[in-house]
Amino acid sequence: MIVLAGEDQNDCEIMAALIRAHRPDLSATAKLVRINDPVRLRRKSGADLAAAVKALAGKARAKARQQRSELLGFVVHEDLDGYADARYDRIRKTLTDEFARQCQEFRTALALAAWESEGWLLLFPEAFPHVRPRWKVPDRLLDKDTGRVKDAKEELKRGLGLPVFRESDGPAVAREALKHQLIPSPRGSNRSYADFVGDLTDWT
Repeated sequence: MIVLAGEDQNDCEIMAALIRAHRPDLSATAKLVRINDPVRLRRKSGADLAAAVKALAGKARAKARQQRSELLGFVVHEDLDGYADARYDRIRKTLTDEFARQCQEFRTALALAAWESEGWLLLFPEAFPHVRPRWKVPDRLLDKDTGRVKDAKEELKRGLGLPVFRESDGPAVAREALKHQLIPSPRGSNRSYADFVGDLTDWT
């Protein structure tokens, strides 16, 4: 079993599509299951962070026990609402160290999206018309470092056309990117996405 924790169900569904694309060897046999607790880690440190990670990891272990399954991995998502910069590096190192300390018996991957998970979706612009035929990602957002796009969700709402993009459309975009094999070859870059993929790649 691979357990997902995120800000909400939409984000977890996006992460599930990414896991299936990057680790088909695991996702073909391992069930992907979400825990409902919202993730709020980025502003925590010290004892507060340790307690929050302990609670999340405990829920992941409990989910595996409940379903009598081996916990293969734990994917944790949070939008950082900031760029992939020195602040991002600091948050990622702090959380990586804490999860490594507390979760030694299973793999972990941190999906710390800069600016937000919609910035990751921008790496796969050809997926959007598969969801809504009239949608087209504006040229100004193509082949960019999407970790430098402030508030990608609003950019998509303004730029895609009608019907207006909603947060709940994100999972469908990710699923279409998976279906059409777009995910392994992103257009543009995003260091936070590359770091997440690196975490998944390191799973043995």
